[in-house]
Amino acid sequence: MTPLVPTPELAARARLAGLLYLVIILAGLGAELGIRARLIDLSDADATSAAILAAPGLFRLSIAADLLMALCDAGLAILLYLLFRPVAPALALAAMIFRLIQTVLIAANLMAMQTAWLLLSGDATLPAAETQGLALVFLDLHGHGYDLGLVFFGVNSLMTGVLIWRSGLFARAFGLGIGAAGVVYLIGSGLRFFAPNLSTAFSPAYGITILAETAFCLRLLFQRARGVLPEDTRA
Repeated sequence: MTPLVPTPELAARARLAGLLYLVIILAGLGAELGIRARLIDLSDADATSAAILAAPGLFRLSIAADLLMALCDAGLAILLYLLFRPVAPALALAAMIFRLIQTVLIAANLMAMQTAWLLLSGDATLPAAETQGLALVFLDLHGHGYDLGLVFFGVNSLMTGVLIWRSGLFARAFGLGIGAAGVVYLIGSGLRFFAPNLSTAFSPAYGITILAETAFCLRLLFQRARGVLPEDTRA
């Protein structure tokens, strides 16, 4: 294990990673909680159809936000690999691969959203009730695909937590937080697939992921004020 040296180059790389992380957090939460939560009700196909058709720009914006998030996530995966490679090359590479798998799954999964839109906005070749029901299936499929991506992201978070802990550059509390986020992602996604009746009750636990990732994002961005990373920030 090679502890990280807080050089100006490393500081600049950390700040750029923080900036990408911030875009990911804002775009991801904006698309999921700010837009889709307002438009999609998986228990009511008719209301969901009406809401989407009444706000097509908003629905498309959620797709654009997720696409932006995926692009930034690919860049962040590479930057974090470069940042942590001196700490543990094999672990850093594995973490990058798992994060990139998550990115590909979430980006490809946007086709389910687009299919739902094409069904609702296209010329009706099926009765309205059938079209709306089929669109709702694709919207539900998108949710499951998102959670499938989070399985790989959960594994990535566990690895990243170890890298942060061993880096000697960041307080170990950040490593614990990111590792805890990984556990939440794995449990939450597992419940979505294998025990969906418990999924809603587990939802508040995702607050841990928001807190941990936002804290680490700000920790990376904070380097902007100092120009270089501090000599010793171990817990």
